[in-house]
Amino acid sequence: MNQPDKLKILVTDDHTLFRRGTMMLLESFDEVGEVDDAENGKEALEKLSESDFQLVLLDLEMPVMDGWETAKKIVAKHPEVKIIMISMHDSLQIISDLIEIGVHSYLLKNADPEEVHKAIVSVVNNDFYYNQLVSKALHKKVQKGGLEKGLARRGDISPREIEVLQLICQELTMKEIGEKLFLSEQTIHTHRKNLMRKTQAKNAVGLVKFAFQNGIAAF
Repeated sequence: MNQPDKLKILVTDDHTLFRRGTMMLLESFDEVGEVDDAENGKEALEKLSESDFQLVLLDLEMPVMDGWETAKKIVAKHPEVKIIMISMHDSLQIISDLIEIGVHSYLLKNADPEEVHKAIVSVVNNDFYYNQLVSKALHKKVQKGGLEKGLARRGDISPREIEVLQLICQELTMKEIGEKLFLSEQTIHTHRKNLMRKTQAKNAVGLVKFAFQNGIAAF
C-alpha cells in the first residue's frame, strides 16, 4: 500500500457478534493498525468527529441512524473518509443508489475474508473496489438511462484524461498510472481532480460509471 501509516478503521454495526468478529478480522490484516466500533450511525459520526479514521465499514440497516443516512452525512462532513457499505441485501438498485451518494464500495456480509481485505486495500489505494455486485449495479444503471443532468460528455474530456480514466477503471493506483504514462504522480492527481470536476463524480466509482456511460471503458 502507498500509506506508511497503519489504517485506522471504524466498524459500524448494531449486531455485537458481527461487529466484534469483523474487528478481529481487520486486526489480522497487516495494513490495519487501530480498529474501533460503533453501534449505529449517530455514534459513528461522533467518533469520526473525534478521531482521524481513514475508512468506515458501515452496516446498511441500523436503529437510531441507518447506513444510508450515515453515509450521506459522512460524505458531506468527512469527504476524506472512505466508506464500504456492508449488508445482506443484494439489491442492485440499492447498491446503485448508494454509489450515487458517494459510497466507495459494497460488500455482502457473507463475503470471504480475502475479499474484505482486497476491498479495503483497493478502496484506500484506488478510491473504490469494483466487485461483481458493483459491476452489475452500474451496468443496470447505465442500461436504464443516459447521463444525469449536468454531467460532462465524452467530448468534454481531453485525450490524456481519457487515458487516465481508462487506467483508473483498471484499478491502477495514481502512482502506477503515472509510471505507465511516464508522468509524475502529482500530474495524475491533477488529471483525476479535473475529471472529478468535469463529471461531478463524488469519487472514483463515479468516474468509472461515467466511463461506462460514455464508452470509455467496457463492462
